[in-house]
Amino acid sequence: MVVYDGRLIFVQNNRMICYPNAKINLGLAVTEKRSDGFHHIETCFYPIPFCDVLEFVESTHFHLAVFGNQIDVAVEDNILTKVWQLMHDTFHVPPVKVALLKAIPTGAGLGGGSADAAFFMKGLNDLFALKLNNAEMEQLSVTLGSDCPFFIVNRPAIGSGRGEVLTQIPLSLAGYHLTLVFPQIFISTAKAFQQIVPRFPEISISKILEQPPVKWKNSLINDFQSVAIFMHPVIETTIVQLYQAGAVYASLSGSGSAMYALSEKPLVLNQLPKNFMVYSWKL
Repeated sequence: MVVYDGRLIFVQNNRMICYPNAKINLGLAVTEKRSDGFHHIETCFYPIPFCDVLEFVESTHFHLAVFGNQIDVAVEDNILTKVWQLMHDTFHVPPVKVALLKAIPTGAGLGGGSADAAFFMKGLNDLFALKLNNAEMEQLSVTLGSDCPFFIVNRPAIGSGRGEVLTQIPLSLAGYHLTLVFPQIFISTAKAFQQIVPRFPEISISKILEQPPVKWKNSLINDFQSVAIFMHPVIETTIVQLYQAGAVYASLSGSGSAMYALSEKPLVLNQLPKNFMVYSWKL
């Protein structure tokens, strides 16, 4: 049995079960465009208790089945297939039969695909005793996605560069209620980035996070929020409703459409459209 950040990964009879968790972004500044077409950012990644379920076992050939929220991607293009192919080509990892129960919505800005990839890599590392350390897995996982390295250690961290340069910080939101709202809207990350005018924030996100959440409202900004609101005005309406219900801080997460709120008490949200998905936890 192996433990990652309080979340169990079970190994029994060469079968592994793990629970890749989502993240939220506490602020997100797009600071400049790089010569390779990507952007430099500054953000804080914070893990949240919203999980997929990933199970795999050694097999005679690689096989992937996805259950729950369906992903509109062919199996050969799924990020888990890419993880296995990378580990197979690099370390001769044998084939595995994989089942993914998808609960974290895609296109939401919650990092579900990146979490699945990172946890799959960590699980293969343990199942086949590859003895890779965190730094080695971070270096491997960044080839799959900029958010993937965060989920290797899976603790609050400031992300810079493309998001892969991580500095862990002693931030805890324990005791707050987290409300997550997904409007079932897909926002293209590429199109969102095209609308952004890069800027350096007046105060760094790490400095803002030294203050309590009640002081974040007017200073901790996600640059994608204004873009998302322009494309889908219901996002602004929802964030206003989160504050009216008692949130001390509410924001868009990442470059997706999911919104979250931190509050001292559970929020009662009666005015949201019926198709919106709402989740809540006490952190």
